[in-house]
Amino acid sequence: MSDVAARFIGPGAWREGLRYGLLGLPLAFVALPLYVILPNLYARNFGAPLALLGAVLLAARLFDALLDPWIGRCCDRWFQRSTGHVLRATACAALLLVFGLWALLFPPAAVRAAGSGALLAWAGAWMVLGFTAYSVVAVAHQSWGARLGGNEAERSRVVAWREGLALLGVLIAAVLPGTAGLGATVLVFALLLAAGWWAWGRSAAPGHAAPNPAPATTRASPLAQPAFRRLLLVFVLNGTASAVPATLVLFFVQDRLQAAPEMEPAFLATYFLCAALSMPLWVKAVTRLGLARTWLLGMGLSVAVFVWAATLGPGDVWPFLLVCALSGVALGTDLTVPGALLAGLIGQLGERGQREGAYFGWWNFATKLNLALAAGLALPLLAAFGYVPGARDAAALQTLSVAYCLLPCALKLLAAGALYTLVIRHQPKWIPAASRSVSSP
Repeated sequence: MSDVAARFIGPGAWREGLRYGLLGLPLAFVALPLYVILPNLYARNFGAPLALLGAVLLAARLFDALLDPWIGRCCDRWFQRSTGHVLRATACAALLLVFGLWALLFPPAAVRAAGSGALLAWAGAWMVLGFTAYSVVAVAHQSWGARLGGNEAERSRVVAWREGLALLGVLIAAVLPGTAGLGATVLVFALLLAAGWWAWGRSAAPGHAAPNPAPATTRASPLAQPAFRRLLLVFVLNGTASAVPATLVLFFVQDRLQAAPEMEPAFLATYFLCAALSMPLWVKAVTRLGLARTWLLGMGLSVAVFVWAATLGPGDVWPFLLVCALSGVALGTDLTVPGALLAGLIGQLGERGQREGAYFGWWNFATKLNLALAAGLALPLLAAFGYVPGARDAAALQTLSVAYCLLPCALKLLAAGALYTLVIRHQPKWIPAASRSVSSP
């Protein structure tokens, strides 16, 4: 199979990048209403009991995560038929996702009047459908990018276009619901999703590989590959380290910094904007350092920034804005590098054009596991050491700083150590040099 990712470098590369990456914008856009707005809407506006709502959300997300490996295998079968089959299947999933978002944000009056049991049953059913539809589109889109091939620089550009436009989607979704309302948010999402799917269908398509001679039932799971397990471990450690401060940032801003509420959007916008702006710089670094060492550099920057953040206290708004900017720059490597590393690994294992979906299914499972581990580590730690929202005593605030700043540093250092010992030291075996192209055998 020829490498198509070379089109993402050189004259006209922005067209290919935009065609492929545009779908990342609505996929990131919809994640904010599904994961952030929805719980508050059901608890505050519809009167759903918080404990039961939490249980429904947890069950739906767990089901969604467990389903991802199966979705990945389905995507592989679709790719074996044709890229057109992939596009048709994801079009159906995209329609279901739009209807699911509308149904969740605007449950019928009869359902709301029937009591919390009916309301939560409605929410649970549509969450399962919506999360599943989202995963189908996301896994297929990621697998498509991995199948394009290319050397490290080319693969990192493919991922950077997808993740950079995803950050733009997050920024739009952070502003639109509060300014235009939920109805307009769903309409804009539907239009962006249609535009993203249309552009994706006109992007560079991966070649059609010859079918794997091994029957599907006899192929080993991606988890049977030692190199994939090593990379997945690094990804989980690093992802959990990044998810902990994301879980606790508002507690830190409100109680440790005691910042005005109007500063909160500025902190979040700075973080995501700097992540997006840094991605071209990290892509350039990949051409000099390679993917793994570039990721290691980003981890080091993140540790240094959060060690400094641990020294901040009440009123340190402007220093924390700089923390947001620098940690956003570090986030750029988390968005650019891991997916490109995985794409290279799949090629080196001789499975490009065969089983990208299976690998990215487990990859997305790990992404969702990161979020669960972050909440499972950080929130019980805060509670065990006496912190409650609104606390002002020194011991409680020190606990908050440790959980927000130093716990992620410890996890990042573990991830960096694992990256060096389990990935970089094995690099000659399964990761090509930055200047060498990866092609299917």
